[in-house]
Order: sequence, then structure tokens, then C-alpha cells
Amino acid sequence: MDKKISRLRRAVPTRRKITELRVHRLSIFRSNQHIYANIIAPEGDRVLVSASTLEAEVRQQLADKTGRGGNAAAASLVGKRVAEKAKAAGIELVAFDRSGFRYHGRVKALADAAREAGLKF
Repeated sequence: MDKKISRLRRAVPTRRKITELRVHRLSIFRSNQHIYANIIAPEGDRVLVSASTLEAEVRQQLADKTGRGGNAAAASLVGKRVAEKAKAAGIELVAFDRSGFRYHGRVKALADAAREAGLKF
């Protein structure tokens, strides 16, 4: 069993519980160079809000820093940005889906920034 399959196996119980709750889901994905955050509708059929380190505005803010998109500073920027977009779309309450990643480092930085920007988990 490789790392990706193990991570996805860890994500299943969380996603099952969020499906039962029928709430918006803040799903994250972390690669070596970038981090992505999506808010998915309770039905699970469409992405309502998204933010990532690939967006032009985020890349512009990270241009002078080292590491660009693969560090905690970039993750906190994405967390703040996704929370602002969610509030503009009328979404305040979400369930946090860490997609099987451990809750520390970039994942924690994104979650903390989203909370500080007004998103409730």
C-alpha cells in the first residue's frame, strides 16, 4: 500500500460523517509545491468557492518570498482568501475535510487562517 492510498483510506470516515451532516465541506489538497482549498456543496456535486497558490493574486503576494506556494505562509494566505470568498458567497459554516493529511504545518496554517477570517468549522 502506497502513501496516497493510505491517505485516501484515512479520508473516508471523515467524508462519510460530513455527508451525514449535510453541510458545506472545506476540502483541502496539499502537494509539494502548492495548496488548494475548495468549498463543496452539501450534495457533493459542485465546487462553490475555491482558492489556491496558483491564483494570480496569491502568486503576486508570494513573489518576493522563498518557497512560493509550498510553505505555511502561503497556506495561511489561501485560508484567508477562501474564507473571504465564502463569506461573499454567503457561506459561514463548513466542515473541515483535511483529506487524510495530518493536522499540522500547512494544513493547520490554512485552517487557522480561515477561522481568523470568519469561517466557522
